Amino acid sequence: MIRIEHLRKEYPNAVPLEDVNVEIHDGDVIAVIGPSGTGKSTLLRCINRLDTPTAGHIWVGDVDVTDPKTDLGKIRQKMGMVFQSFNLFGHMTVIENIMVPPMDLLGKSKQEAYDEGMRLLRMVGLRERGLNYPDQLSGGQKQRVAIARTLAMDPEIILLDEPTSALDPTMVGEVQAVISDLAKTGKTMMIVTHEMNFARSISNRVFYMDEGGIYEDGTPEQIFDDPQKENTRRFIRKLKVLELIIESRNYDFHGMVSEIENYCFKNQVNPKITQHIQLAFEETIQNLLLPVLKSPKIHTVVEYSSDDEKAVMSVFYNGDRYDHTEKADDLSVTVLKSAVSEITYVETDNEEFKNKIVMTIKQ
Repeated sequence: MIRIEHLRKEYPNAVPLEDVNVEIHDGDVIAVIGPSGTGKSTLLRCINRLDTPTAGHIWVGDVDVTDPKTDLGKIRQKMGMVFQSFNLFGHMTVIENIMVPPMDLLGKSKQEAYDEGMRLLRMVGLRERGLNYPDQLSGGQKQRVAIARTLAMDPEIILLDEPTSALDPTMVGEVQAVISDLAKTGKTMMIVTHEMNFARSISNRVFYMDEGGIYEDGTPEQIFDDPQKENTRRFIRKLKVLELIIESRNYDFHGMVSEIENYCFKNQVNPKITQHIQLAFEETIQNLLLPVLKSPKIHTVVEYSSDDEKAVMSVFYNGDRYDHTEKADDLSVTVLKSAVSEITYVETDNEEFKNKIVMTIKQ
């Protein structure tokens, strides 16, 4: 249905899409998730050519929509777009908003467009609102009208760009319910959303976008339960990350302890957990690793999840195999264990950091 090859989109101050390559099949319902600024909306806008790609190709069926000779009007008749901001015409009634596109673009008669429009309004639960104007509707109702207007063109593909982000939280559910019903009709859909439970329930594929492209593509079960890549894992589990790099014995210890304190304060980490993170850092780096590493290269990663208030510290370091829990001074290990509930050592295949220790911080 849609094939994308080496898609790139540049703006003067940013490159949200660097190299996107993917195939979207007939009937796929794809949730597009990821941090802000990673090109999710840009991807949708490039597919229907609201934004012109800088490079690459997008095929819809056997038509290359990036070809300057392509009739974009015909392509867009097959591809509906639902925006964050509804884009309804304020001077037209609800039913007129739905009737005009199929009359103007598909050549439908006024009666045909009216009958189909009322059917669609019934489908989205707004049949009685046909003669109202948009400013007489709630945000959720406006978005449902926008969806009905898109369906009036009978598109093969529906692109939804954060369709609930502009809504009051009390109205999100009604729009999600309409989209969920729509996802069962067999149409090909792509939905940019920050609602993770909604993304999981509605889709058969999930695109996690990061680092200029589709960073990970998988089923909802894979992406939400067993993500294969680090950035996906951190995003799904809402992990707040702090990274500290030590490349000299004369590193700024007090400065790094202050960084940990600021990180914990910013992310509202419990004071007791904060103390345990600082203690684990001090004992591991100062008393257990630096005394045995001739030319230290240490990468420390702290991850904190606000969902379950769980903190994990991973320490990667160079040198030959060295499990400090086996060989280190008993007192230092005892002090460390007062701050952590679990310690695991792993010998890695990474030439730069052959050793890794993962510590679960006590709550």
